[in-house]
Amino acid sequence: MIPRGRRFYKMSGSGNDFVMIDARSEARGELGQAPAVKRVCARATGVGADGIVFLERSAVADVRLTYLNADGSQADFCGNATLCTTRLAVELGMASADALAIETDAGIIRARIDAGRPEIDLQPVREVVADAPSIPVSAGERRIGFALVGVPHLVVRCDEVATVDVVGRGRPLRSHASLERGANVNFVSRGRDGRWVYRTYERGVENETLACGSGAVATAILLNVWGESGGSVDIETRSGRLLRVRLVGGANGAGWSPSLAGEGRVVFEGALAEI
Repeated sequence: MIPRGRRFYKMSGSGNDFVMIDARSEARGELGQAPAVKRVCARATGVGADGIVFLERSAVADVRLTYLNADGSQADFCGNATLCTTRLAVELGMASADALAIETDAGIIRARIDAGRPEIDLQPVREVVADAPSIPVSAGERRIGFALVGVPHLVVRCDEVATVDVVGRGRPLRSHASLERGANVNFVSRGRDGRWVYRTYERGVENETLACGSGAVATAILLNVWGESGGSVDIETRSGRLLRVRLVGGANGAGWSPSLAGEGRVVFEGALAEI
């Protein structure tokens, strides 16, 4: 059984929501096991979340972030979870708002609170494929590219993202035979106001989520590679909130050095009971 009284924070990163647990002095225990993760993240019978984030002690950074998807699988990186960790780490006095380092399975992430919202500098993105050769486009799609942004992503340039069957199309693409570890699948098009709008099917959640931070970065990189956007772009999430991606590099062989800024909001605090 999950111990009663374990404190948690429910946070939202542009609609990508997480159960955040301070595990510096009390280990994950059963909460780090897939059955418990699934029960806590269940929408109708648990707290409800896209995943659980553990903030743990680190020997090389201010804090270590361990992220488990809603199905209990561990992800190397999650952009919005890192934004939320940035906000919570500062709130809990783990680091300064001006500069903090977060250890992830994808490397050390530098972060800060800028103009009241968290911003993170991702590890360089070197594996980018403008056109995935083994994945043909379907009706209403223009191009499909790939980028490894901590975790693998497909980006599908669409005519109209609002009409995409994200689950129906995203689920088979997520497990396409050409992808060694599967991938998140991002669909992007211009909105009516000219702003880029995207939607994401997330592996590990196995459904559409309201936002995906690393997906926004992958989308921004592919849009740049395709000649459709510049070095800074605002991308509207399914929740209607904006994620801002800034890109440096890309043409010199050293890879892209992206930064991501967005929401890291504490929705409520609580304690686990009968889950």
